[in-house]
Amino acid sequence: MRAFVAAAIGLAFAFALVLAITAIGAPPGETSPKPLLTTVPEHP
Repeated sequence: MRAFVAAAIGLAFAFALVLAITAIGAPPGETSPKPLLTTVPEHP
């Protein structure tokens, strides 16, 4: 029974954390126009 209560509390805390982060929203700013490197440069 204790494990069930602990799991329920943990799940509620995780849900509240996700809800709080969602409510705050993304930080202001712009994305970089430069593309990211997706491959490793070849060595000569």
